[in-house]
Amino acid sequence: MASATPVVLLPPSEGKAEGGGGAPVDWSSGAFGHLAAERTAVRDAVLRALRAGGAQKLLGVRGPHLERAVDEWRHIDTAPTTPAALRYSGVVWDGLALPALPAAARRRAMSRIVVPSGLWGLIGAADLIPAYRLKMAARLDGMGALAAWWRPAISRALAARAGRGAVIDLLPLEHRAAIDPAALPPGRLVRVDIVDDGPGGRRSVGHAGKQVKGRLARAVMEHDARTADDVAAVRVEGLSPASVEHGDITQVTFLRRA
Repeated sequence: MASATPVVLLPPSEGKAEGGGGAPVDWSSGAFGHLAAERTAVRDAVLRALRAGGAQKLLGVRGPHLERAVDEWRHIDTAPTTPAALRYSGVVWDGLALPALPAAARRRAMSRIVVPSGLWGLIGAADLIPAYRLKMAARLDGMGALAAWWRPAISRALAARAGRGAVIDLLPLEHRAAIDPAALPPGRLVRVDIVDDGPGGRRSVGHAGKQVKGRLARAVMEHDARTADDVAAVRVEGLSPASVEHGDITQVTFLRRA
């Protein structure tokens, strides 16, 4: 009997495709539309901060990138939308290469990928969103750090979405901070890490590993990996076979080959 359908967690990207052909955002639409009140509370707090002159500190960019980001926020409610999986254009998503996936794997990706976000809380890959910039680590007056502010709502929503399936976590620490593992049944959370061996021991590959993490996510979709052992069995060029440590939080660790 096949195991339950998993949720695969990928981070959003700072880089985002412009434009889109969808109608303006409906804050209560999509896979996690019940988070509309929290989403609009974040939106309103961001707009207040921008009016108060805190754009550069809040959005973490300057020059033309800051101008573009502020303009996106000014038009956040009226801008065209596109599916989140096409909006995100950073290195992880480039490695996933969604448009080039075989049809069955692409359908899996669009239904299984969930993105923790400082603005949306959680967003499904197929959900329509405008271009925006806001890190999960951002701080807003009255809310503090967004990862902590969102944590209860995100954790409940993720547990409900996952059901009996595994939650395959391909997130960086910034986004993992928004998820309470205790909200999920023991063993259901599968944390997947890519590490390098070095003089000081093993370390996460960090930014340098984003491309290979995207290719790993691609392989998870292509092979319909549903469990920790399924993920560990996936083979990706540049990665050694993974180790698995089962426990309340199951750990899958890939070693990047030099």
